[in-house]
Amino acid sequence: MGTWLNQSSTDGFILLGIFSHSPTDLVLFLSIMAVFTTALCGNVLLVFLICVDPRLHTPMYFFLSQLSLMDLMLVCSVVPKMAANFLSGRKSISFAGCGTQVGFFVSLVGSEGLLLGLMAYDRYVAISRPLHYPVLMTQRVCAQIAGSSWAFGILDGMIQMAAAMTFPYCGSRDVDHFFCEVPALLKLACADTSLFDTLLFACCVFMLLLPFSIIVASYARILGTVLRMHSVQARKKALATCSSHLTAVSLFYGAAMFIYLRPRSYRVPGHDKVVSVFYTVLTPMLNPLIYSLRNREVAGALRKGLGRCRVGGRH
Repeated sequence: MGTWLNQSSTDGFILLGIFSHSPTDLVLFLSIMAVFTTALCGNVLLVFLICVDPRLHTPMYFFLSQLSLMDLMLVCSVVPKMAANFLSGRKSISFAGCGTQVGFFVSLVGSEGLLLGLMAYDRYVAISRPLHYPVLMTQRVCAQIAGSSWAFGILDGMIQMAAAMTFPYCGSRDVDHFFCEVPALLKLACADTSLFDTLLFACCVFMLLLPFSIIVASYARILGTVLRMHSVQARKKALATCSSHLTAVSLFYGAAMFIYLRPRSYRVPGHDKVVSVFYTVLTPMLNPLIYSLRNREVAGALRKGLGRCRVGGRH
């Protein structure tokens, strides 16, 4: 196997991508770059506002800042390489570069999925047990929740990267994707990957269904609490605080489950690439928009920041 590893590390891979150089694909590429730029600016701005505005120094916004950091790293681990390959006309990626991309991608997707699940618990405590919220959601607990999301995601990423990169790749080097993704890589391995495929599927089930079950359980309890509220205004306020998180959950888990919870025989590379664009580029752009447009505190912090800029500019 060492000989194959040496050959793989020398040759690298070819990312077939999703673009040709037709006018239609050029428009699609420019659209994705516009979405990428919006995702960068939106998430950087959201993290900045949460850091500088004292009104946003709450557990929910702390988790939101971590979500934005994950989204920033996710788009930066995929899109720049895709753009460089398209603009240069070269589609190659080194063996080490491919392994690094696998590690970052799996780590960040796993961390984000776990964090979204644990954010549902935060919403449950805030709505169903508001008097206990300051005691249950202390700074230490918030740090532990965020830290565990990062830790489990990184562990998952390191395991999958190490396993995928130790397989021998002795035939075609053409990865039918726009970034190095483990299932696409395994199709090129000249060794039996059936056991690893099964373990990979089980890992995806665990990393997706565990936090998803937390989300379902939390929102079932939240719904029960909301239905017992006598005030219509209180119901609207409670549902409004959950709507942004539910939207983000639907976008992320819908795309991730479509790709990773299907048997290998049902996977179509073209479909996977389109859906991958959705949750590697579109979702990171939509998350800050969802949370800012539907949230008075974030919108207020943005107006306050713009007001300071205007005053500073006049002086």
